[in-house]
Amino acid sequence: MPKTVFITGGAKGIGAGCAEAFAKKGYNIAVNYKTSVGAAEELKARLEAMGASVLTLAGDCSNEKRVNEMIAETEKAFGKIDVLVNNAGISLIKLFTDTTEQDWDNIFSNNLKSAFLCSKAVCRGMINNGGGAIINVSSMWGITGASCEVAYSASKAGMIGLTKALCKELSLSNIRVNCVCPGVIMTDMNASLGDDVLSDLTEEIPLSRLGTPEDVAEAVVFLAEAKYVTGQILAADGGMTV
Repeated sequence: MPKTVFITGGAKGIGAGCAEAFAKKGYNIAVNYKTSVGAAEELKARLEAMGASVLTLAGDCSNEKRVNEMIAETEKAFGKIDVLVNNAGISLIKLFTDTTEQDWDNIFSNNLKSAFLCSKAVCRGMINNGGGAIINVSSMWGITGASCEVAYSASKAGMIGLTKALCKELSLSNIRVNCVCPGVIMTDMNASLGDDVLSDLTEEIPLSRLGTPEDVAEAVVFLAEAKYVTGQILAADGGMTV
């Protein structure tokens, strides 16, 4: 029976890269998206052309009721969920002194609350099925912090703390919890930075190039399948946090 992966924020960027990487491994793919209907349908067509069974699910991962519904729909379609990839998230570039309470709450709701709710929703099924894997997609800024991205950095640092604590609580149930911290990855989120900024960032990367969603997906798939690895924070950043 094929394994199943549930990917939040999976229609584009890193999420879509992960979906394609898992499809190549023969997984059933459940792709959550919030508003990117067209991108989700295009991804579904690509994955099905690869031979994968695909379920697309619209929903806000910071809404507990909808999260529980999506997990139930996936389990009904594929029998169980073996891997959860908590990838949903948003960014915010703003001076700390200009960051509003609403900004802060919005960032933490989308980036950290979503990971909490989705992880909680899959736990019961994974426990009943004898195990599973949860991979949280944080950021190198969760490790180092970034000027003008305090709220974003704090939310991503929270995902690292979530990973370390949750792995200890779920290890006896054979559920592994790990975290990937991408560097500067060429996605829609970073495309708005502009060529000059991206060029300056590239000069700071030891591998001398920006990352791709496929680069991050390799790390995510590794952590999904590495049976003796848990509680780890893996930076997929070309060496920027060395």
